[in-house]
Amino acid sequence: MFFCLMSGVCYAQSNLSQSDMVKLDFKYLVASKTKIKTNDAACMPAYNQLIKDAAALLKYKPVSVMDKKDLPPGGNKHDYMSIGPYWWPDPSAPGGVPYIRKDGEVNPEVKNYPDKENMSRLCENVYLLSLAYYFSDDEKYAKHASKLIKVWFLDSATTMNPNLNYGQAIKGITDGRAEGIIEARHFIFLIDAVELLKNSENFKEGKQKKLKNWFKKFLTWMQTSKTGIDERDAKNNHGVWYDALNLSIAIFVGDMPLANNIVQRAAERLDAQMDDNGYFPLELARTTSLHYSAFILDAFTIIAQLSENTKTNFWTMQTKSKKSLEKGYKALFPYLTGTKEWTSQQIKPFTFSNSFQLFLKANTKYNCAYCIDIIKQHASGYDKLLLNLL
Repeated sequence: MFFCLMSGVCYAQSNLSQSDMVKLDFKYLVASKTKIKTNDAACMPAYNQLIKDAAALLKYKPVSVMDKKDLPPGGNKHDYMSIGPYWWPDPSAPGGVPYIRKDGEVNPEVKNYPDKENMSRLCENVYLLSLAYYFSDDEKYAKHASKLIKVWFLDSATTMNPNLNYGQAIKGITDGRAEGIIEARHFIFLIDAVELLKNSENFKEGKQKKLKNWFKKFLTWMQTSKTGIDERDAKNNHGVWYDALNLSIAIFVGDMPLANNIVQRAAERLDAQMDDNGYFPLELARTTSLHYSAFILDAFTIIAQLSENTKTNFWTMQTKSKKSLEKGYKALFPYLTGTKEWTSQQIKPFTFSNSFQLFLKANTKYNCAYCIDIIKQHASGYDKLLLNLL
């Protein structure tokens, strides 16, 4: 179902979705838990929906990189593998290779390599289970979340090797690309979940230590491998998501000097990638430009939230050429609310839930008086949305 705002710009109706994850504000979670304990009417529909979803997830079986049928180029199933989503067989070439690019059009062959889907779903499900555990104090949710983490990361028989050497491969061109690193951005939300699980009897210190060691190795790979360095040097949203992911892991494993450096680098990215009007030209050039404009702003928003643990306040920071995160919000929001018509290319309807985090954070960080009302206007079943607790 679709609807159009007064501007004529079409958006996908936002229904309840488990995939609309928000970077957690742990101070706010404390307040929400207090309200739940007193059966606060404003919180209970969302809490009850969360518990319903989490209870269903208790039947979700652990997944691992060993589930794929085909071997990665290196011959080791423990290595993560995916193919570039926008690359298709060339009808004019023998066997269709080398593949050709169709920006914004997803090749259904990606389903043949389930690592990408399994990894994102794993992070999503652990995130929900951990929130259910935190708010309810029921260990069954922590127990299952711990089991899912153990199978993907910690068990020797099923562990993912801490690299993405074979992410977003392109048939006939490359065994793996730097662009594949963006598929690991969901680890940001899994790390949030681990913070909620740390006091659980089912996620004891030994598991926490082993998981941190895994992420230390993965962080080293991102910082030192050619693939990681290439992604670090990306000039568009990929470089920003690289920083958001590296920053999340650096804080998780306690490398604060690196965390401080990453925030400074992200500020330099903002200065270089944003134009004087608050837009991101490389994202405007995409065939789904509204999506990518919100996508890059989301990455910078996560960096801002993580920066609260560092020496730099990214929420209020202004770069040498007067760029700022707030400027980006002010530039994009009229198009997300429908008061201005989006004129750059957008070949498919924009899903409004992709901007939930932006409106939620603008409400608290930039005193946006109308932001929650905008979410209510666009979301079906607003009172049951998880973001009411976040």
